[in-house]
Amino acid sequence: MSNCSTCPSNSSCSKDKNTCMVQVNPNNKIKKVIAVMSGKGGVGKSTVSVLLAKKLNELGYSVGIMDADVTGPSIPRLLNIKEKARGTEEYILPVEKDGIKVMSVNLLMEDENQPVLWRGPVISGVITQFWTDVLWEELDYLIIDMPPGTSDVALTVMQSIPINGVVMVSIPQDLVTMIVMKAINMARKLNIDVLGVIQNMSYINCPDCGKKIRLFNSEKAEEEYREMGIDILGELPMTQSLNNYNDLTQDRVEFDKIFTPIVLDIMKKLN
Repeated sequence: MSNCSTCPSNSSCSKDKNTCMVQVNPNNKIKKVIAVMSGKGGVGKSTVSVLLAKKLNELGYSVGIMDADVTGPSIPRLLNIKEKARGTEEYILPVEKDGIKVMSVNLLMEDENQPVLWRGPVISGVITQFWTDVLWEELDYLIIDMPPGTSDVALTVMQSIPINGVVMVSIPQDLVTMIVMKAINMARKLNIDVLGVIQNMSYINCPDCGKKIRLFNSEKAEEEYREMGIDILGELPMTQSLNNYNDLTQDRVEFDKIFTPIVLDIMKKLN
């Protein structure tokens, strides 16, 4: 959990420590918050966030996704959401798709292709509004799709929102592993539990013989994570249909065999 001890200004802070963090919306009851993080862009954080939310929803849980990647929001496109978010005088209403509540900056913009030309403090303010001003109501799980990097926005999320655990997403490649290590160490410095690493794009299934073709040498990455005491939650293949859970069709049964144990492991670690 985030707390005042993780704040760099704690020793010189004069604020009331009971009211310093972002206030909880009294109309929201969110049981567990999971951040999906990497530190590196392009490794599939948003895809994993959607897959995690979909699977939890299939298991009967109420789920929401907060798209905290304000300058590169992709959750609405992954879920094929066409409508825009609406609001009341007091709250922003998330868009619900296939039983999952979603909030993203792209749901507030007329044109999803327009860039977000905001500086860090403004972006951080939007993220806190996604927590305080969005009417999530009752959720068993809120998935936060984190932005790349370990700077302003990531720090705002991890210090202001009561995160129960972080799922790291990586690919088994040296450069990416090094950057994911930075994100892991950031979470640890902020006293937030790292639930484990999902290795995305780990292999391709040969369409003729079914053999796994490894794109990278994953042994070194796995060894580094083990040395840090980080669990490998599982490996995901590189497949075109994985980008859209609804398009998995013939791969669906095989994919469920891979991803369901990952989700059950995450749930177990959170209890």
